[in-house]
Amino acid sequence: MVEEQIISRGIRDSGVIEAMKKVPRHLFVEEALQSQGYSDHPLPIGEKQTISQPYMVALMTEALQLTGKEKVLEIGAGSGYQTAILAELGEKVFSIERIRSLAIRARKLLYELGYFNFEIKIFDGTYGWVEEGPFDAIIVTAGAPDIPQPLIDQLTIGGRLVIPVGDAFVQDLIRVTKTGEGIKREDLGGCRFVKLIGRYGWEGE
Repeated sequence: MVEEQIISRGIRDSGVIEAMKKVPRHLFVEEALQSQGYSDHPLPIGEKQTISQPYMVALMTEALQLTGKEKVLEIGAGSGYQTAILAELGEKVFSIERIRSLAIRARKLLYELGYFNFEIKIFDGTYGWVEEGPFDAIIVTAGAPDIPQPLIDQLTIGGRLVIPVGDAFVQDLIRVTKTGEGIKREDLGGCRFVKLIGRYGWEGE
């Protein structure tokens, strides 16, 4: 998976590559789909949610530019796979998941795999996690109609936010870097994610 889907498509961050090699992706999907666990496409994880394709996980993680010292906020824990990758690369991961069953299952699996430098909260992720902020890096694993202002507010100066922004069907992957003068916005290419549901995202289920 890593050679064919990650490195060959331009991912160069050695930390991301090693994390992708280490984390057993097949354990984060349903047992009936484990044979497809390393295929380069999203897979359903229940509750109308998906685990992102490996390349997209690598691309978004690389865009965060993690060095091992960061406090990271993840919006949308889902299966917990992206959480595990972040836990390999950041100092502490704070993850928010709005769907209780997914949060509970992800937390259990992450503990079983030996990850303890993370917390998962069941909440509307579009509000961020004010009590634990500010964050050096924020990753949003669902598509939003615009960038939630609370997430920008919770970035440190120099902090990076990676988020899919667009309509319900296709988005652009955006990296925002917060500076003393404002924010720098970069377009990293097209993508497609499930909707980011919440007060500062899409309404409804």
